[in-house]
Amino acid sequence: MKPLDISEVVQCSGLAASTLRYYEERGLIASIGRRGLHRLFDSRVLEQLTLIALGRAAGFSLDEIALMFTPDGRPRIDRTMLTAKAEELDRKIHKLSAVRDGLRHAAACPAPSHMECPTFRRILRLVAYNRTDRTLSHELPVKASAMTSSLSHSSFEPKVRTGRLAGRS
Repeated sequence: MKPLDISEVVQCSGLAASTLRYYEERGLIASIGRRGLHRLFDSRVLEQLTLIALGRAAGFSLDEIALMFTPDGRPRIDRTMLTAKAEELDRKIHKLSAVRDGLRHAAACPAPSHMECPTFRRILRLVAYNRTDRTLSHELPVKASAMTSSLSHSSFEPKVRTGRLAGRS
């Protein structure tokens, strides 16, 4: 296939030329030459940019993404790193699901004030507790939606005992 100049890569990828130059500076992609003042790229750069976009969407840093390519731009994906990121995303999804369900509960709660709702107050304590970088992910309900199904005021109580999580030593 014929080389693509930077304007063609911009058009095909939807990325700004400045982003392409930045990725090149970071070593994520490489130009293969110039046509006048325009950088030229191998057509494989579009696949590389797609992989970079997937990595960014998954939450990988540019440094982590750079490790996923050989010096000549071919994919070299570390399956262990993918598994670790998938597990991190699972934890994040679990926490966000609980927050989402808490918001839904707060929106539908029959209590006169959110601050009078025991479930909402437990959610506030949980959020405050998580801000200290301790995790209660094992304490969250197996199904976060169970918290809102019956507007139960007892399904979201974090179990804390003398500064430690219950069941942990």
